Amino acid sequence: MKPTNLLFLMSDQHTRHVLGCTGNPLVRTPHLDRLAERGTRFAEAYTTSPICVPARASFATGRYPHQTGHWDNATPYRGEVPSWGHRLMEQGHRCVSIGKLHYRSSDDPNGFDEEIVPLHVLDGVGDLYGLIRDELHPRRKNRGYVESAGGGESPYSAYDRNITAEAVRWLKEEAPRSGDKPWALFVSLVCPHPPFTAPPEFYRLYDHAAMPWPVQCGPEHLPIHPAIEDYRTCLNLGDFFDEATIRKAVATYYALCSFVDHNVGQVLAAVDALGLADSTRIVYASDHGESLGRRGVWGKSTLYEESAGIPLLLAGPDVPAGETCTTPVTLADGFPTILAATGARLHPDDAPVGHSLLDIAAGERPRRTILSEYHAMASRAASFMIRRGPYKYVHYVGYPPQLFDLVADPDEVRDLAADPDHAATLAACEADLRALLDPEAVDAACKADQARIVEQHGGRERVLARGTFGNTPAPGEKPTFA
Repeated sequence: MKPTNLLFLMSDQHTRHVLGCTGNPLVRTPHLDRLAERGTRFAEAYTTSPICVPARASFATGRYPHQTGHWDNATPYRGEVPSWGHRLMEQGHRCVSIGKLHYRSSDDPNGFDEEIVPLHVLDGVGDLYGLIRDELHPRRKNRGYVESAGGGESPYSAYDRNITAEAVRWLKEEAPRSGDKPWALFVSLVCPHPPFTAPPEFYRLYDHAAMPWPVQCGPEHLPIHPAIEDYRTCLNLGDFFDEATIRKAVATYYALCSFVDHNVGQVLAAVDALGLADSTRIVYASDHGESLGRRGVWGKSTLYEESAGIPLLLAGPDVPAGETCTTPVTLADGFPTILAATGARLHPDDAPVGHSLLDIAAGERPRRTILSEYHAMASRAASFMIRRGPYKYVHYVGYPPQLFDLVADPDEVRDLAADPDHAATLAACEADLRALLDPEAVDAACKADQARIVEQHGGRERVLARGTFGNTPAPGEKPTFA
């Protein structure tokens, strides 16, 4: 396989079902749909953790959060575990990031020759409030994202326009000066992450009344599970929004996905105009999904498909065109994919859990257990998701498990965990999980790390007094705490 340049485009909080090429008839994402036509779409792609910081650290290192200790939004990557960027740079490849990284600081050795307009965790610290999990304190700002949804401009939309312009500029001016070896460019947008404020030209595309009603939305339809109840309570979502508010928020999110598509389209147009298409492989993915009102939940942080599932597209030389791959893959597959695409080699000390998406697109079917895990805000204990054939198993430390048949029940409305007819499947799934890790030991290690960080920052009361700031502010934007 011939080495090529690698352009990795990442968005933030884009659920895979709000994308035209996945079968959504309402959303307008023409540029991403064309990228899927040019390459392979991975229909069952997952984040390794449905929250920003651990997902991005896992993408960087090719390892799971429990292996590296990047548990939550207050344990950011700081270059201590080698990333795919480190390996490329060591072997003479130019490696540049533009936009959101959500690491600790640009002062750390993050694995890039240059970080252009980077966004890192607030003050190099992040969300300390979310570390206190034995007692779940309300996060009032999250409710406001839904209530204030609508058209307009925000610091995030301005930031994404800047990221896009910098990406186009880099391709024109810097790519030709990047040396003889293939380069890697990581372009990371912040939308459709809240705030749910969509530029007017995209907001006007969507009729509120035409928006799909969320699955299991409404008091009489909610799944009864204590972990989901914890999440709704912590995020102040117990009192339901009225229908008009829900449909407006869904329409705004769709508009933000179209805005992301527009920005991706500008970068892809530059690749084509500059004659780079035949020498560049392109990946599009998101760090995690968005619940979008399903099951009475907004945001990420659950292991349902809308939150743990991500879009993942791969195109370029040697990539089968117009194909849909149903082999489950994860964000951790990014590490070996980027090295394989550019012709770089793994270091003997590397132990990525992933596999090259190029090989999987070509027909390889690795024998492995797909894992996503969660250890962060609005949860009292760890949760782990694995896939076993058509079945999806979710293990909660201290709470009952969940089991879904994603072929018969793609919306996950029938939990089979308590069904005697599925007892053998449930046991086999738990055995698969425990072959990977010890859930209770991982949960204890995580909580010990989180308690240590809380003490380092003045203790529990001081952290609670600091409060929560909602979304990480864009460069130049001041945070507001509540």
